[in-house]
Amino acid sequence: MRFVRSIIRERVLAGMARAKAQGTRSGKPIGRPAIHPARRAAIRAAYKAGGVGLRAVAAQFGVGVETVRRCVGLGRSQPTQTFR
Repeated sequence: MRFVRSIIRERVLAGMARAKAQGTRSGKPIGRPAIHPARRAAIRAAYKAGGVGLRAVAAQFGVGVETVRRCVGLGRSQPTQTFR
């Protein structure tokens, strides 16, 4: 049983080392993927042109609404009420 356990441990550690070398953790990218500056400028220009909302711009570029907020510089709106 110990021998099998040690083999499993070696394989897990090797996989973790490979993932770390590739800049990932468990195969998933670490952190938020960066948006190319040109794409960020296009998102900003599309929103500033007016006539469309955050959701429409997000759908147009295939990104989330929060991504559009960050690109435009709107930040997250604060809740008006706090519940205790």
